[in-house]
Amino acid sequence: MSEEARAADEPDYWSDSRRPLSSLIFLIPWIAAYELGVLWTAGGTGAELRSGADFWMRSWLSAAGLTQVLLLPLLVAGALLAWHGVRRHPWRVRLETLIGMFAESLLLAIGLVAFGQLHDMIFRYVQGVSPDPGVLMQITPADVSRAISFLGAGVYEEVMFRLLLVPAGFLFFRAFEFPAPWAAVMAAVASSFLFALAHHVGPASDAFNLFTFSFRAAAGLFFSAVFFLRGFGITVGCHSAYDLLVGVLLVAPSV
Repeated sequence: MSEEARAADEPDYWSDSRRPLSSLIFLIPWIAAYELGVLWTAGGTGAELRSGADFWMRSWLSAAGLTQVLLLPLLVAGALLAWHGVRRHPWRVRLETLIGMFAESLLLAIGLVAFGQLHDMIFRYVQGVSPDPGVLMQITPADVSRAISFLGAGVYEEVMFRLLLVPAGFLFFRAFEFPAPWAAVMAAVASSFLFALAHHVGPASDAFNLFTFSFRAAAGLFFSAVFFLRGFGITVGCHSAYDLLVGVLLVAPSV
């Protein structure tokens, strides 16, 4: 094969990073760190450390008689592999793509942190409260458990609300003959509203207030846009990186 043909056959970063196989390889360390961290820190099934979406999906599997601890991550991996196979993408992933995905996830997370600060300033201005510059937290052993939980939130909330609900919503609105662009927007808005609402449902949920609800809804729209434009892996990376930045290092609402 000539150099020109080989260069044409190599995918560019922007398309390669969107592929399901790239997402799976990129996410294996995140999922492994979360699952091993839960088992090491909490023992047993580690239910008290698992994020809401993770706990709910495992509960549904358990209700169906499927209780294997590693079943959910295996199902996620299987879904990504099947998606990759259906799209007939090449079965290879480049190291530089994975490095780029990590850098891009971190940059997007920092952008979301900046948006969160702006959102906070606007709410404080409307309420007549002095701006809070934000405080760096001193990391303690207890924050290790928080960090593990945030990794799970990034992975499994994106599985539920972006990988499952956004396509389901898109197909639902298309069934009513909405044009594809409108169906995509409506699916993103609906899943983002449910994403924000889910944080205020259940015995361990946050108390409802307009600030956190509106920010999480906006963050859900942000994650939906990243999902459509940059793929599932970077969406999870961005979500997890954001939660780790604000939940461990800064005093700010996690998503």
